[in-house]
Amino acid sequence: MNINQEQLSIFKAVMESGSFSAAARKLGKVPSAVSMSIANLEIDLDLKLFERVGREPMPTPQAHVLYEKTEQLLIEMNQWKQQALALANGLETSLNIVVVTELLHTDWTEYISLLAEHFPTLQINIFSAPQEDALKMLINQTAQLALMFEREILESREQFVEVKREALVPVAAQHFPLAQKVVVTFEDILQSRQIVVASRDKSIKPELLYSKNYWRTDNHHLACSMILQGLGWGVLPVQIFEENSQYKKNLKILNLADFTPKFEYYVDLVWSRESHLGQAARFLINHIRNQRIHTK
Repeated sequence: MNINQEQLSIFKAVMESGSFSAAARKLGKVPSAVSMSIANLEIDLDLKLFERVGREPMPTPQAHVLYEKTEQLLIEMNQWKQQALALANGLETSLNIVVVTELLHTDWTEYISLLAEHFPTLQINIFSAPQEDALKMLINQTAQLALMFEREILESREQFVEVKREALVPVAAQHFPLAQKVVVTFEDILQSRQIVVASRDKSIKPELLYSKNYWRTDNHHLACSMILQGLGWGVLPVQIFEENSQYKKNLKILNLADFTPKFEYYVDLVWSRESHLGQAARFLINHIRNQRIHTK
């Protein structure tokens, strides 16, 4: 059986227009070409599709059954061709992006929507991980791009473009001892248990760790839950207070005496110099670079 896209398109046109001649006009072909294509399709299928009696061909019950499947099959064939063309032009087979857990509350999905709009056939996989693990995923190439906080010391294999700035603040549940203080000293936070988002690899020290006594989790939502429960204080993005009324009501931003209780960080889109980036990854990098140029 050797059925091609043109045969299916002609079959669909005949079914919808009601005659070989009308289908030929619609497709810009001569009627004999349409008639021959249908005849060849019937031979390939070993199936009669039209009763040729009277002025116009009459679809058989089998033709009606196949017609129901034809449009979806043509759509899938077109998608297959578009995917093959995109791959030939350098589109990656899939794009893995890791988002640092503290950034899950930011507007990172706008970039995914942009990729979906320009590369509709691309498979995109989104992961969430603590900062240290996100960097490891880039280095071992299990992710091609990472949305993460700026780092004081860059890995030699890293390359990045700044995306935006985000603020984090030290918080505690309203009933937590630190929250009862009008002013919190650095010694206070050193002695109070901190809930910190960190790598599962305990040999890696978290960047935002201040307390001598701390619990760690690799999940930002778990950290929020533990802080709300009064199990410790932690550092959370300011934006979550705007999005979650429960956090706004039950958490207090600590008034630190010894330094400004607001950590301003640039958020970077990061990739490895050793990775061979595909068309979609390069598109997103260039899009963010152009955004920065036009907002300066």
